[in-house]
Amino acid sequence: MRLGIVSDIHCNAEALDIAIERMGNVDELLCAGDAIFQFRFSNDVVSRLRELGARMVLGNHEDVVLGPLGDRVRAHHTTDPELLKWLSEQPRRIDTEIGGKKFTMFHACPDEPPYEYVYSDSPRIKEFAETGADYVVYGHTHYELLHRVNSTLIINPGSTGQPRNPSNGFRVSYAILDTQSGEVTFDIFDDPLRPGIRST
Repeated sequence: MRLGIVSDIHCNAEALDIAIERMGNVDELLCAGDAIFQFRFSNDVVSRLRELGARMVLGNHEDVVLGPLGDRVRAHHTTDPELLKWLSEQPRRIDTEIGGKKFTMFHACPDEPPYEYVYSDSPRIKEFAETGADYVVYGHTHYELLHRVNSTLIINPGSTGQPRNPSNGFRVSYAILDTQSGEVTFDIFDDPLRPGIRST
């Protein structure tokens, strides 16, 4: 199966649409959280994810919007209540099987909250393999990552909407996974909201 993986879109509907167009036909779309901003909702992003049947987990920004501090965002006249309801029904973690492979997906850490920034050199990354999954998908760092711990391949697609990675020129990204071959590729492209930005 061919899977598209996005994360940390942060209301950037333009970047999400470009990513979806560039990835072409995929059997499943996975979203590792933070589709929105903590104090801003995006009907366009959430409706697109729902329309595509994306498997999504909640991130720390969804936690804010859906929690006590998100009253104003939820009550705002531009926020679609049906889309808000769909978002609220998404889990914090998914443990499932896709294409005969075991998957675990969460936003930052297996036992969140609290949310931590876990990079390839972080001691906690070894815990990701304790899920027993063939693939662990996560986000939060806004950095692309492909890291193997024993038999578990850990994938972070980077940010599909709010680039923070200087090593890729502060561009947005997503990942494609072929479950049959095990091949993972990253597609990195200019952020349509911040054209021309590059690291020096």
